[in-house]
Amino acid sequence: MNEVKAVVFDYGKVICHPPGDDVMEKLAALAGLAREEFEGLVWKLRTPYDRGVITGVEYYQSIFAAAGLPQDAALAGVMHRLDTDSWKAINAETVKLMEDIKAAGFLLGILSNMPWDFLDMARKTYPVFSLPHVGIFSCETGAIKPEPAIYRALTAALDCAPGEILFFDDVPVNVEGGLAAGIRSYVWQDAGTARTLLRRFHVPV
Repeated sequence: MNEVKAVVFDYGKVICHPPGDDVMEKLAALAGLAREEFEGLVWKLRTPYDRGVITGVEYYQSIFAAAGLPQDAALAGVMHRLDTDSWKAINAETVKLMEDIKAAGFLLGILSNMPWDFLDMARKTYPVFSLPHVGIFSCETGAIKPEPAIYRALTAALDCAPGEILFFDDVPVNVEGGLAAGIRSYVWQDAGTARTLLRRFHVPV
């Protein structure tokens, strides 16, 4: 079995904290929809946004259209900003783990489904985005997790065999996609649990 040479992290709910429990309620209320209906549309229609083919405002307008609501660009902008802001709380414990991995001489990466507007803001604002050797983002590749192409882009950018990469993601289907690509992939729990796992693979963190 290959030794681990690279460790890769998802962004949402891994490098950043989860959004507050009230965010989806607020967004649904702004749209005038029940939370269950609104949340179903949020995830059903998100793929083009993460793939980088529509803007955040266009994404929220697509939700309005699917729900039979009037197109309101101003309201879509308000909702988009609230959504974006909910993903900005960086998890300091994860960042410290990433720093320790890099200091130990291992390759470091981010692999995330992320739209253009958030990625542009994050690169300008958050030092953690300059920390990894490699960042693979759905809007730049045109592929989203768990599609095989995005994992191929990751292995190519790291110049590693899939089995030399260890990947953390909070979404089980994305972990399954990594495993199918031959990458050692694990559902994220917290930084402490990840440290314990990494030491089993001789990553001294």
